Amino acid sequence: MKFMLMMNAPRGNGDYGVAKWSQEDFKAHIEFMHRFNAELKAAGELAAAEGLAPPKDARVVRAGSNGEPLVTDGPFAETKEFLAGYWIVQCDSAERAYQLAARASAAPGPGGAPLNFPIEVREVQSAPKV
Repeated sequence: MKFMLMMNAPRGNGDYGVAKWSQEDFKAHIEFMHRFNAELKAAGELAAAEGLAPPKDARVVRAGSNGEPLVTDGPFAETKEFLAGYWIVQCDSAERAYQLAARASAAPGPGGAPLNFPIEVREVQSAPKV
């Protein structure tokens, strides 16, 4: 089974506050993410993982009447949280995906304290067979 683990960060100033972190705290956070990803890969559970640009860089695209892209600013004006990054994991059960999400949630922040960011877990579904 595949699951998408989506790390949501508080809105703040659009970069979930990392600009205010010390270099040491930021480095510890990134090192945690690298170790976590390496462990998932070694266990054969990592399918993909990426961090995302901040909401200020997001755009919404719709098809115009001629099929040309209509581009507007991101949809984040009213949100309290935003998607900061994600993992696609391959594991045997939803319970295992929840365990992995809890580990990701505990990534260190300022002073090494766990951030406890909410991680949304959703099963990745295959396309129906026709």
